[in-house]
Amino acid sequence: MSQELIDLKRSIMEGRYDDALAIVDEWEWMSKEQILQKIESFLVRLLVHLIKNQVEQYLTNSWAASIRDSVLKIQRLNIKANKTSYYINIDEWERDLENAFKDAIFEASVEVKTGIYKPYQLRQIVDKVKIIDIANRLMNLTYNYSREDLRDVLDDEFYKLPGGEDWNFK
Repeated sequence: MSQELIDLKRSIMEGRYDDALAIVDEWEWMSKEQILQKIESFLVRLLVHLIKNQVEQYLTNSWAASIRDSVLKIQRLNIKANKTSYYINIDEWERDLENAFKDAIFEASVEVKTGIYKPYQLRQIVDKVKIIDIANRLMNLTYNYSREDLRDVLDDEFYKLPGGEDWNFK
C-alpha cells in the first residue's frame, strides 16, 4: 500500500489525474472486496449454526450467540460509509446465501452430531430452502432495525427456531 501511496502522490504532483483516479478506484475496489469477503465469512458462520439447529432440533447458547453476532456484524459491514446505501441490497441476498450455503455444508458436516455426516449426506438431510429462507429473513431485519433494536428482535427470532422455546426458558 505504501508504494501505491507514493504513486498516488507522484501522479497528483505531476498532474496525472487519470492515473491518480485509477489508483483510488483500485483502492475502492479492494476495500469493497474485503468487506464482501468478511460478509461472506459471517454468512457461512450463520448458516453453519442454522444447519446444526435444524438437524439437531435444539438451540444452544453458543449457537444463538453465534447467529446473533453474525447478523449484527453483517449489518455493520454491509452499510456503506455514507450510511444511506449498502454493499448488498435487501433483494440481492439469494446468490450470496446460495454460495455461502455450499461452504456451510462442508463446515457443518464436521460439527453436526459430532461429524457423523459427510457433506453429501448432510446436503440430503438439510432443508436448504428453509435454511436460506431463515437466513434471508434475518438479513432483511438488518435493513429495518437499528443496531440496538436488532438485538432484541433477534432474541425474539430465536423462538421460531427448533428448540428456541426451550432455549429461551433455560
